[in-house]
Formats: sequence, structure tokens, C-alpha cells
Amino acid sequence: MLAEIITIGDEILIGQIVDSNSAFMGQELNKVGIDVYQISSIQDEKQHILSALEEAKQRADIVLITGGLGPTKDDITKHTLCEYFDDILIPDSEVLVHVQNIYASYVKHTPMPETLKLQALVPRTATVLMNNFGTAPGMWFEKDNTVFVSMPGVPSEMKGLMLNEVLPRLQQKFERPYILHKTILTYGLGESTIAQRIEDIENGMPEYLKLAYLPNFGKVRLRLSARGVHKEILEQAIINTVAQIQERIEEAIIGYGDDEAIEISIGRVLKENAKTIAVAESCTGGKIAHLLAAHAGASAYFKGGVVAYATESKVNVLEVSPELIKAHTVTSHEVVEAMAIGVQKKFNSDYAIATTGNAGPDKGDGDAEVGTVFIAIATPETVISEKFIFSNQRERTIGKAVHKALELLLSEVLNLAKV
Repeated sequence: MLAEIITIGDEILIGQIVDSNSAFMGQELNKVGIDVYQISSIQDEKQHILSALEEAKQRADIVLITGGLGPTKDDITKHTLCEYFDDILIPDSEVLVHVQNIYASYVKHTPMPETLKLQALVPRTATVLMNNFGTAPGMWFEKDNTVFVSMPGVPSEMKGLMLNEVLPRLQQKFERPYILHKTILTYGLGESTIAQRIEDIENGMPEYLKLAYLPNFGKVRLRLSARGVHKEILEQAIINTVAQIQERIEEAIIGYGDDEAIEISIGRVLKENAKTIAVAESCTGGKIAHLLAAHAGASAYFKGGVVAYATESKVNVLEVSPELIKAHTVTSHEVVEAMAIGVQKKFNSDYAIATTGNAGPDKGDGDAEVGTVFIAIATPETVISEKFIFSNQRERTIGKAVHKALELLLSEVLNLAKV
């Protein structure tokens, strides 16, 4: 069972927005046993859309289209679909009432613009899919044994239609194989080392079971994927293989999940052990605090943070000694460790992260070379720090510093799980 995704919009092609819709659709289709054969992004141009639809029909059983469903003249998808399916637009009373209710809930005492009523025009042969999160309805077509579904490009609206309308209908219409996944999250062992340790396990897996290595910044995700018609056999194969892998690399496994970010791993271990964290950031400008606080339940372990960007902030807020700064400069082991201890005391946390450095483009308050970053981790027992030379590109240096700080913290908190 193959699907193709077509995103319509010049804003995607010129890089004005990132196509997150295709990633979401691909993930959800995979969960129900539908493979994505191709993803295309095309212009808001009639002939381009017509060609893309016809080419997709030759390759796929399901064609999912997003974008171009607004009420303005530059949104031409509905009209182009009418031409492709030799159809006409007709008003849908249910959609019109829905659009009127949405408008009335946002705008009081003002008549609805006539242009917005155009949202209630739909192709006569389409099955209308009600959009509970916006004014543009989804539309379901069938032609030559191929299903076409047109949805708005607004991510929240597309997701609502996919989950509530499109996926249930696809599951009802098509027979699909089971596709099961299990991800093992590891830290501290390289991809090649893991591959060597489990080589015989991988070689002995049945052909319906596949293993993918997904390395990223000190972590490697091992994704097991099973595909077939007998769900119980697939589940047991995954259980057996996970148990075998666990025996070989147990010390490196930090969890299981589809894609657990490093800050989630940290939060989970801290929460399980009733420990807390605070951060003091200079060159990273609050990005570490943002990641730690972004996930539900973070208040159980994240105490707070200080962005001590200027030298006086390090002195006045974190109580770093001016004499220490004068002797070693703001970009040094001594100062970053003092920052970590200062924020640890200020928030009465068990652990603390501190960063200071020169992300560029100028040297700032210190004389360290651009790309130099010092990172400190304060634990309940001690404080450690490391020096890094990352890049002469500001954003790259900041990004690497954020992840390296979290990686160092993860290494420390993982000791909690071994106690």
C-alpha cells in the first residue's frame, strides 16, 4: 500500500516555511501500515498541480495534498481539482454554517466577508471532511482505484483532519500489513561499537525484522521495525530481539521510545531519583533552560535558570568573585565553575549547568578565540568543567554548546540510575 504526499505553496519552495506537514503525515501513515513512496513540494500553479496529480496516480494508491485552500485568489487548489476530476464547485450548507460560526466566535457585530463564504464551495463529487480547527474543509476523491485527499496547509488543521477523518477512512478502506517499531535509546557507545557487539544478533534476525542505527550527538537510537500480517509473531520477534540486545549493551541503554530527546532523558532520570537541576547561562543565552522547561512535568526537576550574559551579571547575580574574573577572565574553567556553584546555591538544586564562552562574531568581554566555550556541571558532591573549541559560526557554536552541556549532564545523572 503506497501513498504519495504533495504539498502546494510557493512559501515552502522559497524557504519561508518548513514543511512539517509531510513529516507528520509520514509518521502517521507508517503507524497504520501505509508506506510513503514520494513527497513533492510544488508551486501554486494550475498546470504544475495537474501534472503532479496525474504522475502521483501512476505510482500510489493514496495521494495526500495539502495547501492552497484559502479564500483568496492565489489559492487555486479547489479549482484545479475540479478541472482534474471534471467537476464543478457547489455550495455546502453544513460547511457554510461552520464557517459562519467560526467567524462569529472571533469577530463580533461585523458581517462576514463575502470572500469567506467561498470556503463553503466544494467539488460536487467530493466527500466533504469537516475541519473542526478552521474554515477550509478537507475533500476526499476517488479516481481509477486511487484515493485523493485534499487538506489545508495549516498544520493544526491538517493534523486534525488526518487524525479524525483521513486515517480512520483509509484504515476502513484498505487492507494493510502490521508495521511495529521499537526504539532502544543508548548513550556512551559509538555506532560502530554497538554494531560489533550485536553483529550476530542482527545477522540472525528474520527477514521481516529490520534494525536501523540512528546516531546523533553522542546518542544512538536503535530502531527495530517489523512488518507482516501476523501481529503476534511480529511482537514476539521484537521482544526477543530487544532482550538479546539488552544483554550485550545494557550499560549503554538509557530508555526506550520513538525519539526521546536528550533533555527528556535527563528529566526522566532526575524525576525518578527526586533530584533537581538549575542552569546559569552566558553564551547559550537561555537555550538550555528553554529545552529543560519545554516538556510537561518539568517543574518536578527544573528549579530555574539565570542568563548572566554580561560580566556584571555574573558578579551581581551569581556572586562570582570579581578578583576571580580579573585573574582568569570570564571565559575560563574557574569562572564557569563558580557560575555553576552560584546557581546551584541560588536555587538550592542538586545539579547545575553553567556555560560561558565566546560565540562571536567579536571577542566581547574576554580575549578567548571565537568558538571557545567552557561548560561546568555541579553535582551534589563536586563540580567539573571542560573547555571546547566549536566553530567560528555563532549559531553553530551555540547549538553545539547547548547539546554538549546536556550530554555532560546526562553522563552525570546516569550515575543515579546505577546507584
